[in-house]
Amino acid sequence: MNIKRIPPFVLFKNIVAWLLSIIMLVPLALIVMTAFKSGQDAVTLSFALPKQWDVSNLTTVIERGRLYRGFLNSFLYAGAGTVMTVMLASMASYMFSRRRTRGSQILYFFLVLGIVLPTNYVALMKVMQVLHLINQRIGIIFLYTATQIPFMVFLIYGFVSRIPISLDEAAVMDGCGPLRLFFSVIFPLLKPVFISAGVLCFLNMWNEFILPLYFLNATDKWPMTLAVYNFFGQFGRQWNLICANVLLTILPVIIVYLLCQKHIVGGLTAGAVKG
Repeated sequence: MNIKRIPPFVLFKNIVAWLLSIIMLVPLALIVMTAFKSGQDAVTLSFALPKQWDVSNLTTVIERGRLYRGFLNSFLYAGAGTVMTVMLASMASYMFSRRRTRGSQILYFFLVLGIVLPTNYVALMKVMQVLHLINQRIGIIFLYTATQIPFMVFLIYGFVSRIPISLDEAAVMDGCGPLRLFFSVIFPLLKPVFISAGVLCFLNMWNEFILPLYFLNATDKWPMTLAVYNFFGQFGRQWNLICANVLLTILPVIIVYLLCQKHIVGGLTAGAVKG
């Protein structure tokens, strides 16, 4: 039986990958163990296993933190924002891929710069005040959409560029207008990248913390990510309930990612490979 010797560099990369994976799993392990501890055992935030696994922390968090309302808010913000983002980004990507003028390319790179440029929250706050969108659900949905559009345009653009222009020409010859051309011919072909973009967009919006913290004042409009503040007191912090809240918040994200990871990778690679 021949056993191939593993090259040292490959072995080194595997070791580094395992170490990084373990480091990233440490906070998750701490949250899971603390979420099932009693209030006294959770004070030290240690990695010791719970003396007695207290499942009632989860029900307490749901009742006191009103997570059912936070879940509905998060689902509304992330769901509506994802639909708006994917639709707008797909139409913008199609326009950029077909209009190869210099002005169009400049506009595309200007839009994609939003991926790396920091957000000016002072100016953004003033704009939201002028538009009367502070503490409004529709305002948060617009903000989520605006922050995700640059990356979604960048992601979908590579996929749309691979669609032959001959399809557009044939549809125009058959009498299709611009809207019918996009929604009847191009839109169905974008299904693989739509799944990837939609899942990534939904996860990013679900995990958003800063925007609702700054622009939502009413607690009944808070998403699940802000419900953790219900367990911070002036003289103490209930770490077992905080970790239980965090666990319930990230659980939908983990489930969605595990179920859709194949579609995410497939859509990303489909847009990255030249035909």
